[in-house]
Order: sequence, then C-alpha cells, then structure tokens
Amino acid sequence: MTIIDLTIAKQHLRVEGADDDAIIEVYLGAAEEAASSFMGRLIYPDEAAIPTDSTGVAITFAIKAAVLLTLGHLYANRENVVIGTSSSRLPFGALSLLEPYRIGLGV
Repeated sequence: MTIIDLTIAKQHLRVEGADDDAIIEVYLGAAEEAASSFMGRLIYPDEAAIPTDSTGVAITFAIKAAVLLTLGHLYANRENVVIGTSSSRLPFGALSLLEPYRIGLGV
C-alpha cells in the first residue's frame, strides 16, 4: 500500500484512463521506498500512525513532492539507459526536498 493515492499520482503524470495503473503503482511504490531509504526512516500517513518507538516521519508536502518527482522520472524513463536526450539535475529536486528529513548519516 502506498502513502500517495493513485489518483494524485496520475494527475501528476497527466495520465487519464486505467491502462497504466499497474505500472504506475509499481513506480509509485518504488519512489516511496527510495525516499524512505534516502531519509533512513519509514514514511507514515500522519503523526498518529507513527509507532512510539519509531524514527518514522509523517508525510509532508515536501516528501510527497519528492516522491512525485521520482515517480515522474521512473514513468518517463522506463529503461536503464536513455539514448539521444540531454538532461540536467533539478537544483531543487527530490533529494533536496528530502534532505531535511534525513537521519542516521553517520560520522
């Protein structure tokens, strides 16, 4: 189960219809897992859902935006290698949005 609703994900991707729902759900789950892994904490739907012994974080607009940015990348680039395109990293992309919530960086 994902934290972000499939309807919101499809709006972000500008997808109508249900033809790509299954793959969008896979990419959405992967994007949420990537965000959770980068932050070093689990993502919960709200503060009340976070267990008392957890370092989890309730989803925020920044976390949601980061997940949607990653989802968009996965949906648009369905292969490991993209040929014939030019790209650049967004200065305020997904990692920048997640950075304030990151824990356990070590020494």
